[in-house]
Amino acid sequence: MDFKKIIAISALVLLVLIYHKSKQPISLGYGIKAPNTPEQRNLDNAKPFKHEQFEITPLAEFAIKAKVILKENYSSDRESDISPTDLALGWGRMSDESVLEKIEFSQSGRWYRYRYNAPPIPQQEIQTHSANMHLIPANDFVAKQIERVRAGQVIEIGGKLVKVFNSDNGMKWQSSLTRNDIGGGACELIYVEQLEIIEG
Repeated sequence: MDFKKIIAISALVLLVLIYHKSKQPISLGYGIKAPNTPEQRNLDNAKPFKHEQFEITPLAEFAIKAKVILKENYSSDRESDISPTDLALGWGRMSDESVLEKIEFSQSGRWYRYRYNAPPIPQQEIQTHSANMHLIPANDFVAKQIERVRAGQVIEIGGKLVKVFNSDNGMKWQSSLTRNDIGGGACELIYVEQLEIIEG
């Protein structure tokens, strides 16, 4: 094998390793990283606005600081036209890696799932201090910030919980307005106006 082929293969292997490492969760160590519950102020009679081909109606002002448990990108469902990324987020003791390491997490099909042999904290606390959140980037800058997010990081999000309507295909999608629900319709749908990576 000539020298140029060796260099090319070595460069390819290095790129694969860098890509693989970039997808690995970031460890920040034990301890609660996001102690506070999300902040929410419900809105009455907020006017809808256009976002590309969608009509968006704000339901509540929303802000959250949380640890990213999982991240999943979507491109093939009709929701991905407006929300290409879901983040499973945890706060309180669900932002502590000593708790998270005892739970097995998965994310697909716009769902966030977990299981364990024995709950490290009460089941209700797991449910009320973590959630799958569908992100709608308000602009290109926010979209690029979302692309940078990795599992394990601590982030802050500011924006609005919304409902979405697409008159072209009749799609309706509405955010949950509580952290206490589970199952279908329990996810937050966030029009993200700002996102900052705090740790990681």
